[in-house]
Amino acid sequence: MRIDRTALADLARGAAFLGSGGGGDPYYGLLLAEAALERTGGFDLISPSDLADDALVAPCGWIGAPTVSVEKLPNGGETVAGLRRLEQIMGRRIDAVLPVEIGGGNGLAPFIAAAELGVPVVDCDGMGRAFPESQMVIFNVRGVSACPSVLTAACGSLAVIETDNNLTHERIARGLSVALGGIAHMVEYPLTGTQAKHQSIPGSVSAAIAIGAAIRTARTERRDPFEALATALRATGLYPHCLTLFDGKITDLERETRGGFSIGKVVIDGFGGDGQMEVLFQNENLVARLNSEVRAMVPDLITIMDRETADTITTERLKYGQRVKVIAASAPSMLREPAALALMGPGAFGFDPAFTPIETLNNIEGA
Repeated sequence: MRIDRTALADLARGAAFLGSGGGGDPYYGLLLAEAALERTGGFDLISPSDLADDALVAPCGWIGAPTVSVEKLPNGGETVAGLRRLEQIMGRRIDAVLPVEIGGGNGLAPFIAAAELGVPVVDCDGMGRAFPESQMVIFNVRGVSACPSVLTAACGSLAVIETDNNLTHERIARGLSVALGGIAHMVEYPLTGTQAKHQSIPGSVSAAIAIGAAIRTARTERRDPFEALATALRATGLYPHCLTLFDGKITDLERETRGGFSIGKVVIDGFGGDGQMEVLFQNENLVARLNSEVRAMVPDLITIMDRETADTITTERLKYGQRVKVIAASAPSMLREPAALALMGPGAFGFDPAFTPIETLNNIEGA
């Protein structure tokens, strides 16, 4: 599949939704990708099945606090510098790249690298959404090492990380990102073609494009973009359930940048006295409570959107007075497996470790 300017914009819109509030605002990443498209003529998106079994495939993305990324912009060279160093370490050329997470700006990160390196982007990722920590990927669940990984910053600094434990890798990388100004680019979890085929979440990039296209088309045709979103999510096969949890106005917001994360909560009052919803976040939205009753929890997606345009509002762009809808979608089935829930379920964030799907919490018929 050839990715053109329209598909890039659709990808940015869809990846913003799949970020569940995190992954970084895709706006600047879209500008960089569009510039790369103009220089190089476009990008190729390939299926994992198209990879040779011995191919070298490099997942990449940004690490740090999204609040910092709004003011500390990348220069566009960080991704390529990290991938070139990985090639030196591995002693061979990289055959393809993919987003370590499809959510937010990270869904666009590999396209910039693909254009400069002349390699395709693989239609898969490691999360099917966004998570705040680098060990919260299906690659880790399946036993793949994050190392060797390469962390680069806009100032030109570069660090190679080698550990025997993926959690230790996250702690080191997080500390480095803080030292480098709060955000950095990271190439991690180098894969073989066989691993990319069997140990990733397939179809997530094309799913994000389809989601963005559905919202764009609905707005153009003056149809309900939220209905179009729900239909598109179900059609992907990755996100079978979607519903509107709440409709209201933001009346309170607590947010701070701490330890390399954007942490806080947002309070939304319903229109017409329809109660109050509280959403807790750590880069990504983690738990949504309606009148103190949990209605959605990680790893299921919780996304706050403008109620008129269906534009996703990332956690760093939440503001008092915004009129919003809170949308929940079921996570890909791989993320609901017991081994995955141990790493990226509610217990990993200090909540009650028992995960309950949105279709159960909200009594979705036919679930």
